[in-house]
Amino acid sequence: MSVQTEIQTYLNYINGEWQSSSNEVEASINPANKNEIVGYISKSAKEDLDYAVTSAKHAQIAWRKLSGPARGDYLYKVANALEARLEEVAETMTREMGKTFQEAKGETARGVAILRYYAGEGMRKVGDVIPSTDSEAFMFTSRAPLGVVGVITPWNFPVAIPIWKIAPALVYGNTVVLKPASETAVTAAKVIECFHEAGLPAGVINMVMGSGSIIGQGIIDHPDINGITFTGSDGVGKRVGLGAFARGAKYQLEMGGKNPVIVAEDADLDLAVEATISGGLRSTGQKCTATSRVIIQSSVYDVFKEKLLAKVKEIKVGQGLHSDTWMGPCASESQLNTVLGYIEKGKAEGAVLLYGGSKCEAIGLENGFYVQPTVFENVNSNMTIAQEEIFGPVLALMKVDTMEEALEVANDVEFGLSASIFTTNIQKMLSFINEMEAGLVRINAESAGVELQAPFGGMKKSSSLSREQGSAAIEFFTNIKTVFVKG
Repeated sequence: MSVQTEIQTYLNYINGEWQSSSNEVEASINPANKNEIVGYISKSAKEDLDYAVTSAKHAQIAWRKLSGPARGDYLYKVANALEARLEEVAETMTREMGKTFQEAKGETARGVAILRYYAGEGMRKVGDVIPSTDSEAFMFTSRAPLGVVGVITPWNFPVAIPIWKIAPALVYGNTVVLKPASETAVTAAKVIECFHEAGLPAGVINMVMGSGSIIGQGIIDHPDINGITFTGSDGVGKRVGLGAFARGAKYQLEMGGKNPVIVAEDADLDLAVEATISGGLRSTGQKCTATSRVIIQSSVYDVFKEKLLAKVKEIKVGQGLHSDTWMGPCASESQLNTVLGYIEKGKAEGAVLLYGGSKCEAIGLENGFYVQPTVFENVNSNMTIAQEEIFGPVLALMKVDTMEEALEVANDVEFGLSASIFTTNIQKMLSFINEMEAGLVRINAESAGVELQAPFGGMKKSSSLSREQGSAAIEFFTNIKTVFVKG
């Protein structure tokens, strides 16, 4: 891994150039050591966004005229550039948001795979021939790009999430204005450098850093942004949806989760424990698909709890760049305080703290935003920690007697993103598949597994009910055009 020798300032990327109308910058802080600055990023003004949108709108005229394979060729070049810089980008990600270096490398490799997948989409069909009632006519459908797409992304997956939005947007003929999370804007800049190296025409992809109140709201309100794809919190997502709807823009929202794992009495308990810990505590619990509620049948509850606690106590918390670290810090001081606040609510509402529950104060960790992996029991569905997304390494154990009760508890939240069950019984599997109110259901696997070639999205308040990734992405990033031809 490289050694940083100077602190760089990262500007916006607009119309093929690195620039900013403002000399104001803010520091991106390493959450593992708040005294370390990863880089400085632009504090952009509305003028920067307006220029980016104007550039994207102009560039889209020629970009949409390229063939799908030609647009795909650009994505192949971006993939190659990112692959060549994989360790550099991953190291930046770890230093900027805290996840372990191995996880960061895995995410960056996934970004490469997503780019190559959507590069291939440029060769696939974009319509169907439909029989007409007129025997002398020819009728078919085609796909038209939206135009300029605003992409608003979170800090927890600063490579994979922007790429799984940008890549399909581009291959289907749109141009893009990206607003990355400020907490991971340096990582985003390094990803955009790969697009620059690939030689995309000026204005096809643009990045504007800055606050949600200025740049994010500006994307919501801008009359020349035709679609907005957003991943983030429920509250912000609602503002995006309402604002886009008010001016007739297309929108796509992926928001929170309160994801359960059900452990049936016939489950492989060792497998269930490993998957619960991996699904709930990796990335410090900062995944929208992370396991949060663990619903266990009473006949195996005590054994499962004992096995779980034994494994949780083995977790090594530390800096993500250290090879022996299993769990890094929370991504920011604000996120740390949010997690600690939920832990206090759990205690106050009567949940029993079995392990963890405090900020890590060990030598070497005192300057970071570290929290202990935390396990509660005696949690019921009325408690805050059973209803609200914590986005931290907190597991809530919930005891039930029957599978019917387990499914009722699992569905007793406002979210419906992902869920998993551990069982060897086919009927229980089928009941779970049919009755679980979630967009992603997994059998004998952790809740946090998402594959790039499969549709992804939630039910209830977890999304706007559209789907990302895989071939489903075309549904958001294009509009169907029906064509009727008669000689």
